[in-house]
Amino acid sequence: MLPVAVDALGGDKAPTEIIAGAREALAAGIPVVLVGPSDLQGREGFDLIVANEFIEMHEDAASSVRNKKDSTLVRAAEAVRDGKASAMISAGNTGATMASALLRMGRIAGVKRPAIATPIPAPGTTPTVLLDAGANAEVEPAWLVQFGLMGSVYANARFAIENPRVGLLSIGEEPGKGDTLRKQAYELFSNAKNINFIGNVEGRDIMTDKVDVVVTDGFTGNVALKTLEGTMRGVVKALFVAIGEPEYKVHADALMPALLNLYAQFDPDTYGGAILLGVDGVCIISHGSSGSRAMLNGIKVAKEMVEVDMVGKIRQALQQQ
Repeated sequence: MLPVAVDALGGDKAPTEIIAGAREALAAGIPVVLVGPSDLQGREGFDLIVANEFIEMHEDAASSVRNKKDSTLVRAAEAVRDGKASAMISAGNTGATMASALLRMGRIAGVKRPAIATPIPAPGTTPTVLLDAGANAEVEPAWLVQFGLMGSVYANARFAIENPRVGLLSIGEEPGKGDTLRKQAYELFSNAKNINFIGNVEGRDIMTDKVDVVVTDGFTGNVALKTLEGTMRGVVKALFVAIGEPEYKVHADALMPALLNLYAQFDPDTYGGAILLGVDGVCIISHGSSGSRAMLNGIKVAKEMVEVDMVGKIRQALQQQ
């Protein structure tokens, strides 16, 4: 397959950790091309797409993409559009990553708005796909239904979930609960084809086996995502502090393998990042704090989504609606 275009300058730990992850992917047989300046340190052994500008985390997404046409994000998206790369991945400015993919790759025909789909760990079962996790702060009811369709395709393609159960995030399970947006979306979901809609779900259901795909607007989704991440991080930290006491050492040593496995399930680096569904190409958005492990896993996800033809599957699902 064509190489995965890696934004070498995106993220808090760029370029060292990003290149390290890309090097591990290359060693594992995944073709990779770095996107960065010609004097990029550590690029030895990689092909390079030269980009002399960089979009900072604090910069406005839309204007920076328009004004910095030689930025790493824009060049990476253009590489996918022009058939020089099979996918792109960045741990940089999320909004600019999304804008670059949308403006350069374009939308899949029929897609109203792209959405960020993020896997949320659900111990003992497959992850729950949460979308939108931040692409669209304000949405229309019909967009949420389309998010549900795209999320279903993704859950099936990545996690092999047959006929994924789709829930609408609200403040209660009953059909009449929620604001006007949720009520209108509920009615549309109830009449939608090819979506296994199970009704409203609540925040407490996200990390359980009750639902496979949770749909909401990008504002609510991003708040839910960050709240879950912070809670998981705090609980895990408190647990390790508690079992670190000398009197628990013997028990802690015995439990450590199981605890480390649980920690891996909760660690965002395990999943490699989110995917932007609805654009005409594979775009992986990694966490800003991504290290080499997260980047390696993100590149693996990009490769997998290219191989299963995620874009083609979404296009086909839309045509059947």
